Amino acid sequence: MYSDATDVLVTGLGALSCLGSGTDALWRGMHTGRSAPTRVPDPLAHMDHPHMYLVPEADLPKGPEEQDGLPLGRASQFAIAAASEAVESAGLTGLAGVDPRRVAVSISSGMGDSDVHERRRAGGPAIHDRWAPVFPVASAVGGWLGAQGANTSLTNACAASGYALSVAADLIRSGEADVVVAGGTEGYSRVALACFNRLGAIDPERCRPFAADRRGTIFGEGAAVLVLESAAHARERGARTVYARLAGTGWSCDAHHATAPEPGGAQIERAMREALREADPALEAALDPVSGAGAARLGFVVPHGTGTELNDVVEARALSTVLGEAAPRTPLYSVKALLGHTGGAAGAFAALAAALVLHHKTLPPNVPVGPLDPECQVPLPAGPTPMTAPYGLVNAYAFGGNNVSLVLQEAGR
Repeated sequence: MYSDATDVLVTGLGALSCLGSGTDALWRGMHTGRSAPTRVPDPLAHMDHPHMYLVPEADLPKGPEEQDGLPLGRASQFAIAAASEAVESAGLTGLAGVDPRRVAVSISSGMGDSDVHERRRAGGPAIHDRWAPVFPVASAVGGWLGAQGANTSLTNACAASGYALSVAADLIRSGEADVVVAGGTEGYSRVALACFNRLGAIDPERCRPFAADRRGTIFGEGAAVLVLESAAHARERGARTVYARLAGTGWSCDAHHATAPEPGGAQIERAMREALREADPALEAALDPVSGAGAARLGFVVPHGTGTELNDVVEARALSTVLGEAAPRTPLYSVKALLGHTGGAAGAFAALAAALVLHHKTLPPNVPVGPLDPECQVPLPAGPTPMTAPYGLVNAYAFGGNNVSLVLQEAGR
């Protein structure tokens, strides 16, 4: 059980994705496994593969269109919508009974509100004559919520929201905040989609991580927000639900290449090992290929797995090395095969999915991706899998060699 201010609990969840609005829609979609990319409704998307996993039109937030006189784009609007659900599910609507000076925000985005600027540069109608920052997401959420603690936007590409969650944990463990609204958000960006088309990194069909015939990734829109809280504060205010504990975090940077992962995966392994060790020293036994005594305690992995050729191979090899003989018995759940690659929100979606798995004690079936690459023989169960182990591992990697791993623990274990 949890007893002090350094234990970091997940007490609220919020999501907006191609499956619709809300974590209930996400959890249902994780079980049905039905999703597909669609063509972006942008007449200026002159590229080979102009498709994404888009938020349905009926679920698009109605605003706010601006804050403090400055226009907000899709990413900020998505983040506020997901944060609203997360705060409500945590029983913190309006920050009733909470010191706003002790509430912080840590939100990431790879492209931020770039759509506002893209629209302006393409000669589209401007919402406002005033200049707007590209990365206003944390301040937009903080302003909407009334959070007076640290408001931080992170944007180190596709690992950003994993970092945002670990920064949130540090704020709590250091005593700088009692509650942190943390996660990631991403909206359609013509520039981002065009760049990946030019890189030849967009799959023409769908996102197929670890598949033999994968040909790249496909982006997805949405936002995933978690309310993190110290155990002491959650207990004092009588938090109604604890979804999971954020038990361990690990960072690394291989600095190998601007876009490609280091082929040996040493720094990816390092991030995973550090997160596992911080979560529970007993988990180190899972890293021992001889005893494997701790393997039963790690129930599943939510991999980064984007569908790009080298990324998937490097991660599959690193998982095999870190987990040793437990690797073939440790199931993976691929969020990106369902939602697409949500960029700066990917790590938060993975962590939110892991919290739901631990809360419901069930790993949903993976979206079928076809035959696996012989170099990526990872276990992707096609049916639901009961979860009895208390821990789940989440990975998120990014351009520039930025790597982060998180370990979530079942509540009360």
